[in-house]
Amino acid sequence: MVNLENMSPQSFDWLAHHAKVRPDKEAVIDLGTKRRFTWAEVNDRTSRLAAAFASEFRIRDGDRVAVLAHNNSNLFEVQFACWKLGAIMVPLNWRLAVPELEFIVGDADPAVMIHDDPLADVAQKVAKTCGIDHLVNWDGPSADEAARVADYEDLILSIEPMDNPISWFHDQPVTIMYTSGTTGRPKGAIITQGMVLWNVVNSTSFFKLGVDMTNLAFLPLFHTGGLNCFANPAYHYGGRNIIMRDFEPSLALEYLTNPDHGVTHLLGVPANFLFMSQDPAFETATFPTVEICGVGGSPTPEPLIRTWTAKGLPLQQGFGMTETSPMVLALTPESAVTKIGAAGQPAMHTEVRLVDENGVDIDESGVTGELWVRGPNVTPGYWNRPDATAAAITDGWLHTGDAVRRDDDGYYYIIDRWKDMYISGGENVYPAEVESVLYQLPEIAEVSVIGVPDDKWVEVGRACVVLKEGRELTEQAIIAHCRANLARFKVPRSVVFLDEIPHNATGKVLKRELRRLHGGG
Repeated sequence: MVNLENMSPQSFDWLAHHAKVRPDKEAVIDLGTKRRFTWAEVNDRTSRLAAAFASEFRIRDGDRVAVLAHNNSNLFEVQFACWKLGAIMVPLNWRLAVPELEFIVGDADPAVMIHDDPLADVAQKVAKTCGIDHLVNWDGPSADEAARVADYEDLILSIEPMDNPISWFHDQPVTIMYTSGTTGRPKGAIITQGMVLWNVVNSTSFFKLGVDMTNLAFLPLFHTGGLNCFANPAYHYGGRNIIMRDFEPSLALEYLTNPDHGVTHLLGVPANFLFMSQDPAFETATFPTVEICGVGGSPTPEPLIRTWTAKGLPLQQGFGMTETSPMVLALTPESAVTKIGAAGQPAMHTEVRLVDENGVDIDESGVTGELWVRGPNVTPGYWNRPDATAAAITDGWLHTGDAVRRDDDGYYYIIDRWKDMYISGGENVYPAEVESVLYQLPEIAEVSVIGVPDDKWVEVGRACVVLKEGRELTEQAIIAHCRANLARFKVPRSVVFLDEIPHNATGKVLKRELRRLHGGG
């Protein structure tokens, strides 16, 4: 077996390559700003940004650059500028509350934070708390910010392009993506250059990726799905990306149905496809150029799959994680119709296995076990968290925490979360994180959060609460406290008050029993 870690370093600059091979081909359309750039322009802007990072902020190999902003083609310029320098991009979830962002930014310790204007106040608060010296507003700083916040476009225009990108190894970290942690604190999954490349390779045969693709990107770019399926593959192949600032069902439908836009690829969570199918224009819509509709993030209801299949666009389900960059399993367009409900088969360069609670392999089909994953697309670990890395990875095998079964044909089905996570609107929610916030309320003696069915978001949170004797607390007060301290998608939608929460003999909360008794929608 080739030891990738011992390979000689090489300079692989995707943008510089396309600037030479296809300089005048359109690379990106930004729907929010109405800007369009060719490959020559993208490479020039990114090379100038890299030079500015090095000159103005002394960014060097291994330094972190945080981004707190809505979808924008600038994020990819930041990403590739970091690649040219050997720096590490930290995309931040703008839906998070300030205390959550302060923990993540404090952990990543970036040298600079780049933000857009709508998030300027949040960025200022986080930067002050975390001691970040350099802020950059890519919408241009306001008059009262000008003395302490740099202008993104001025940085690019004020310097000559960098023309000597660093050499890198397969395991060169390029991104840190924070995922919610089961212990109540987010963990920074380290994404390497090699992981990004192998995800492209793994995805190609399932999703027909190539130079002629036009990807419509509307998932948040701070998510691995938005960044790596299929935006980064389009950058790798020299295709084209059309970037939406935020998902708008009617606008997405317009771009999918109008042949002038030429969209061939998109990836969404089930809610995206549900909302588009509920738009009045969907009934008569045709999709003349679309070739691939990928779906992931949570189980896709069968009726929704059939609705899109009737339009000639089978939703290709897949399974992946931030830690796997992300693709692990996927369906082809053909198997998306014949294997409805399956997450797919393993990618070519990824190994999977099912194990029982003792880590022993399960060879029989139809038996549920935990899915473990190994391959060049798997993270080397978590930033500043050797304990979490050791707990999650055994001899190179990543424990996904998902309960899965395999059929006789080798297709894998996601049955449930092996852990207690639930998925709301495509966002992972870990109950322990919500519970830690609820325990800030002095009236609460014990609390356990579960996911319950929801017609719109697939699942939402429900807090099961035991109050201290003689204390009072309303459902409204509990939800208001969560809204002040958590991202909106993590806030429980309902509360049930109990006399006691069920435990097993060792004192562990019986979540399954709570779901049985109080998990109705």
